[in-house]
Amino acid sequence: MEGENKTQVSEFILLGFSIPHQMSILLFVVFLIMFLFTFAANGVIITVIRADLRLHSPMYFFICNLSFLDMCFLSSTIPTCLRGFLWEKSTITLVGCVSQMYIGISMGATQGVLLSVMAWDRYVAICNPLNYHRIVNKAICIKLAICTWASGFLISLVSVSFAMAAPFCGPNKINHVVCEVAAVLRLACIDIHFFEIQLFVVSVIVLVAPLSLIIFTYLHIISTILRMPTAAGRHKAFSTCGSHLIVVSLFYGTTILIYMSPRSMISTESEKVISLMYGLLTPTLNPLIYSLRNNAVKGSLKKLFHRNPNC
Repeated sequence: MEGENKTQVSEFILLGFSIPHQMSILLFVVFLIMFLFTFAANGVIITVIRADLRLHSPMYFFICNLSFLDMCFLSSTIPTCLRGFLWEKSTITLVGCVSQMYIGISMGATQGVLLSVMAWDRYVAICNPLNYHRIVNKAICIKLAICTWASGFLISLVSVSFAMAAPFCGPNKINHVVCEVAAVLRLACIDIHFFEIQLFVVSVIVLVAPLSLIIFTYLHIISTILRMPTAAGRHKAFSTCGSHLIVVSLFYGTTILIYMSPRSMISTESEKVISLMYGLLTPTLNPLIYSLRNNAVKGSLKKLFHRNPNC
């Protein structure tokens, strides 16, 4: 009937990993510890940055955004993964599945844009240091943050709208650990080739555009660093970019594997593992990278926990 909602599925079953129950319990404990640690670590970074006036600079403002983003992403996906380790088949409502896809894509798209903004911040700091505070001022940082988050939510709206435009009339078993767009689309009642092309185009735009900007800025950054007269100056400049480059490599390495690799090259089980790496390992490493490689953050952490100004 024309105009009738063709979506008849009201809930989905997430099949998760096909592993023995004892292994599932072990993985549940491991991932629960990682989840709690990551959530707490990102919360501590936000607290430290807000509490220490020395860290009230554009770079730490964007790091604060990245930590909050990781916390939002973890909250939307990891509880579902953990539930899947305890139950062989974990159910999720249609609304919950759509919400999980929307938040997950929003956070991923926002992080891609945010990492390009952070690369631009380092570009101005190294290539145009005399005008840095005039160019990257508080008002500009707030506007960039608003645009970054808004672009992520808009991109996600487009992607999820494409996916949910397909009719779902059963079966309702998703062979994945979370509601991932490609896995959900495989349940559609029609040929999904057109929808996959649409999503691939969106993925290319979302991933390639920010990555191209990052590569362009770092080409200029490296060129500027190599022209510096002293080894100490070059080392300091490289060290300020090292953490960001590691995070960029982790993020784009996993997202390109998930969203831009041909499906024939990745098995379903490998796709689940990569999704978990993207969903938990990357947010876990982000606070470690920024705290362990950053003397200012480590100093503020010592002051926060030891309450000793001489630490």
